[in-house]
Amino acid sequence: MTASTSAKRYAQAVFQVAGEQRNLEEWQSDLIKVAELIQDPEVSELIENPKLSFKLKSTLVKEKLGEINPLALNLCYLLISKGKLKDAKQIADEYGRLVDEYRGIKHADIVTAIPIDDKAKENLISQLEAIIGTKIIADIQVDPELIGGMVTRIDGRLIDGSIRNKLELLKKDLAKTRK
Repeated sequence: MTASTSAKRYAQAVFQVAGEQRNLEEWQSDLIKVAELIQDPEVSELIENPKLSFKLKSTLVKEKLGEINPLALNLCYLLISKGKLKDAKQIADEYGRLVDEYRGIKHADIVTAIPIDDKAKENLISQLEAIIGTKIIADIQVDPELIGGMVTRIDGRLIDGSIRNKLELLKKDLAKTRK
């Protein structure tokens, strides 16, 4: 799932602050703590309850998070006040992507027609790393509608090697020749 625009903005702001303070890892672990906190149904229900005061919500969050960077806690307070704490997982994920990008690691979304085993995954990832020239973290999904082959997205680039795509191209070519 892609992050919302506001989640991306929060993640970019946090990344900038963390970069200036030279504590990327600390921020990453704090954002994961916050994301895990909001996954708790009880906490989530209380935070989302409009009848509870901000003070009560902020006390709950501070108590549940325990030891955390004061700036990360302030971010939680801001997200609570804006009704955006539910976006904490998206913010943490986007922040992690920014940290990986900073370290020269690319993320690839790969969709295959059939499940592939671990050896094939390693092979595929190493081939993509050779093409791109950098380390890749792959998220592999299965979509039988591809019929065969795979579709890969890296940095907004699309590599569509699916049978479905080839059939669509063939269909267009045949339609052109019939005219």
